[in-house]
Amino acid sequence: MTKAEAKQRISKLSGQIEDLRYRYHVLNDPKVTDEVTDSLMRELRQLESQFPDLADPDSPANRVSGKPLDKFEKVAHAIPMLSLNDVFSREELTSWEERIGKLLPAEDFSYFCELKLDGLAVSLIYENGKFARGATRGDGRVGEDITQNLRTINSVPLKLRGEAPSQVEVRGECLMPKRVLAELNRKNQKEGKPLFANTRNAAAGSLRQLDSRLTAERKLEFFAWDIVRAEGVILKTHSEKHAYLRQLGFRVDEREQEAKDLGQVGEFIEKIGKVRDGLPYGTDGVVVTVNQLNLWQGLGVVGKAPRGTVAYKYPAEKATTIIKDITVSVGRTGVGTPVASFEPTLVAGSMVSKATLHNLDQIERLGVRIGDTVVIQKAGDVIPEVVEVLVKMRTGKEKVFHMPKFCPVCEGPLEKREAASGRSVAYFCSNSKCPAKNRRALQHFVSVMEIYEIGPKILDRLQEEGLISDAADLFLLKKEDLSGLERFGDKSAENIINSIAERKKVPLAKFIYALGILHVGEETAEDLAQHFGRLERLRRANPEEISTIPNIGPVVAKSVYDYFSQKENASYLEKLLANGLIVLPAQKHAEGRLSGKSFVLTGTLATLARDEAKRKIKELGGEVSESVSSKTSFVVTGAEPGSKYEKALKLGVQVLDEEKFLELLK
Repeated sequence: MTKAEAKQRISKLSGQIEDLRYRYHVLNDPKVTDEVTDSLMRELRQLESQFPDLADPDSPANRVSGKPLDKFEKVAHAIPMLSLNDVFSREELTSWEERIGKLLPAEDFSYFCELKLDGLAVSLIYENGKFARGATRGDGRVGEDITQNLRTINSVPLKLRGEAPSQVEVRGECLMPKRVLAELNRKNQKEGKPLFANTRNAAAGSLRQLDSRLTAERKLEFFAWDIVRAEGVILKTHSEKHAYLRQLGFRVDEREQEAKDLGQVGEFIEKIGKVRDGLPYGTDGVVVTVNQLNLWQGLGVVGKAPRGTVAYKYPAEKATTIIKDITVSVGRTGVGTPVASFEPTLVAGSMVSKATLHNLDQIERLGVRIGDTVVIQKAGDVIPEVVEVLVKMRTGKEKVFHMPKFCPVCEGPLEKREAASGRSVAYFCSNSKCPAKNRRALQHFVSVMEIYEIGPKILDRLQEEGLISDAADLFLLKKEDLSGLERFGDKSAENIINSIAERKKVPLAKFIYALGILHVGEETAEDLAQHFGRLERLRRANPEEISTIPNIGPVVAKSVYDYFSQKENASYLEKLLANGLIVLPAQKHAEGRLSGKSFVLTGTLATLARDEAKRKIKELGGEVSESVSSKTSFVVTGAEPGSKYEKALKLGVQVLDEEKFLELLK
């Protein structure tokens, strides 16, 4: 065969295979058997091997890459991947309609209903019709580049059909069909491996494989549900988006429906509720959207969710069981959480034998006793919880639970303390060397530092072997320490050591959060880093100075001060630094037009999520506070402003409505 003949044959084969893929995986209309497709694919691979310069990167033969990745790269979303607000009843759905109706006076609008698919949300970017990059949602702003794994999914087109725009960004859900999960769990059970709890966990785990060949084996599927960019294309409704997605060659769930009013929305929800257990993939609700895109966009965003869309969630699955015992689990901050134990019980598609009781206040509110028949509830990946006691089932032999005086792991005293919110109390193990507390703290440190190659089981193994006693010891590990251990090969040992080495330089905010200080989350860690700039300044700070930072109250300030005052923690910090960890000074928010200005936000903004507004202020050098004072430069008001607005008027602080605020940002 000449090169010219091979080129023509390769083109014909690629087109035929792509057509068969589209029919089978998108239209669900297989034209020929798998054997025919496999035969065509073998011929294509043979020709591309014989004429390598004719091989197309987007060839159907190139769906699976042979080289595993070392790690996933972070990628920023040009358009944030928003989450959805949930509603759990028809009454809440009606309240949502009333709220958006006030913002759309005299406007005539309808709804679009589609299934809320139970998988992992991803974003796909196409350039000049070819698949360029795919990423996970992540935190909505930054996800992980999983392009190599997404290419293995046959319902993800590598080339768009027809004349595609130069830039296209599609959002959708990666799913594992129920039958595939059943097959995978049967295989894992035979091999003595852990079973996946549900299709969502299985899909997420499959997409986070560094070796795309493993992802390919999981037979994932992709359903598109939104198109957020299509250069030069004008679409007027959400239903038109779905029609255009189909035109481009994407698989879209066929059970979608337009609805003229909430009555028809309710009918759709009821119809899906009757059949959803029998669907080939998991779904836990219905997404309801204002269909007209101009109205939907005008409604804006509240928090991290679009105001014009909600997810109706079907009632969480419940089951009854008898509490055999109540024990206390100790977390990374030392909080003792009461946990109910019972015989394995099937709920929400998986067997569970424990459920959280949250705290002593919750136990007293529900009146839970050991021996009670209770209702447990589990929705999706949420930890099961006890939600009700069936008092009439009592026999008189039930026992009242009392919080133990000592930690069940280390026998150190359990101390009663007020929560940061001041609304409840919690019990803490006071022993800084408690093994349970240290184990959870170590897991938290590794997770925040993004050392993904070290999971909980590997951490346990390293501790059991005496290789580490705390996170600081990780930074002294050598490849030889690991490769000699059973089930640790040279390659896995090398990956772990390289991953640790890559994390030796850490921004101050991330380091503060990784320490696991009581009451200190990501935002508080960022506030502390911005105020103090360097770790040494923070370590020397007193509670009074810490509590002057906006958004940090006296309880949190005392917790931070106490942490850095304890000798054990001081020694731990010195050990981390001595073992090679470098804590980078905080990068101060950029100097800009708003430098020296402080803002307080109140009410709901129509066009910006609050987090987005804060980010824009900080990018221009401004500061954001949660409380109004005479030193506040501006109070920005949205719909339904609270008491901060009244206080601003009393103090004579300049008030900006949303329009003036946006002008200021420009």
